[in-house]
Amino acid sequence: MIKSKYHNSKSFLIKTRIVLVLLGILPFLIVVYLFFYGNLDVTNTIALFSALALFSILTGFILLRKSSDQLINLLKKTSIAKDGESNGPIKIKADQEIDDIAENFNVVLNKLNGVDREIKEQSVQLMNYARDLSQSYKRMKEEEELRSRLSRYVGENLVEKLIDSKEGGFPENERKEVAVLFADIRSFTTIAEGMNAHNIVSMLNEFFDRMVDVIFINNGILDKFVGDQVMAVFGLMTSENNASYEAVKSAIEMQDVTKALIRVRRSQKKQTFEIGVGINTGPVVVGNVGSKNRMDYTIIGDSVNVAARLQQMAKGGEIIIGARTYRQVQGRFQVEKKGEISLKNKLKPVLCYTVLC
Repeated sequence: MIKSKYHNSKSFLIKTRIVLVLLGILPFLIVVYLFFYGNLDVTNTIALFSALALFSILTGFILLRKSSDQLINLLKKTSIAKDGESNGPIKIKADQEIDDIAENFNVVLNKLNGVDREIKEQSVQLMNYARDLSQSYKRMKEEEELRSRLSRYVGENLVEKLIDSKEGGFPENERKEVAVLFADIRSFTTIAEGMNAHNIVSMLNEFFDRMVDVIFINNGILDKFVGDQVMAVFGLMTSENNASYEAVKSAIEMQDVTKALIRVRRSQKKQTFEIGVGINTGPVVVGNVGSKNRMDYTIIGDSVNVAARLQQMAKGGEIIIGARTYRQVQGRFQVEKKGEISLKNKLKPVLCYTVLC
C-alpha cells in the first residue's frame, strides 16, 4: 500500500493532529499521571493543568496561525495572478498541501498562458485573414469594374483574356496587322431631318446596340462611334490570324441584323435605314493617343483611312473589302471583284471587292 505523502512533518495534516493532541489529550494525560503517581494535591493539579492547557493552546495557536498565514499568502499570490498583474509561477514556502495547491495552480496557470498565447496568435491570424479578405474583395470589385468598363468596348470572351493576361491590359504602342471595319447609315442626314431628337437618338441606340453585339461575338473591339458611324478593329486581342475572316463575318451579320431591324421598324411604322460597310486589312500603329487629360486606345495608319474610304463608297446593304482582306478570306465567302477605284489622298487606284450577302 502506498503511503500518503502528507504523513510527514511538513504536512498540514500532521500539524493538525499535533495540535489536537496538544489541546485535547496531552494535558489530561500528564495531569492524570502526575496526580496518581506524583502525589500532587488538587490545587497543584489544577494549576499544572491550567499551565499545560495554556501552553497547549498557545502552541496549537502558533501552529494553526502559521498555516493560516500560508493560506492567506497563497490567496494573495493567486489574486495577483487573477488580476493579470503577474503571469509568472507562484513561489511560496508552506505546508506540503499548500505547496501542492500552488504547484497545481502553476500548472493550470501555465496552460492558461499557453491558451492565451494561442488565442492571441489566432487573433493575429484572423486579423491577417480579414485583411487578406478585404484586399481580395477590393481586388474583386476593381476587377468587376474593369470588366464592366472593358465590356463596353470588347466582348466578354476578350475581357476574360485581358483580365487573365500577364500584362494585365491592352498592349502598349506597337505595329500590328489588323482588319478595320467601318459601318455607317446611308443618307442619315436626310433621314434625321424628318425625325425629332428623341426618335433619332432612340434609332441610333437601337442600331448601335445590335452592331456592337455582332462585333463582340466575332472577337472584335469597338474603337469608337462617330455620329451614325461605327468603327471596329479585329485581330488586336487574338493570336490567331483570323482578323479578316472575323471582320467580313461581322459585316455580313451586321447586314442581316439591319435587314431584320428594318422589318421590325417597318411593322412599327418607324423610319427605316440601310448601312454600308467597308473593311480593309493592313498594318497599323496601335497605342494610346490623345492629350494628358483625354487618352484613347486606338489605331492609326493608312489602312484605317482606306477602310473609311471603302465604307463611304459602299451603298446601302453593300460590303466592300480591300485586296489584302480578299486574299485572306478567299474561298470562304462569296466575293465579286469590284475593280480599281481612286481614293482621296491615294496616288494609285485601290483594288477592291464586294462581298455578296
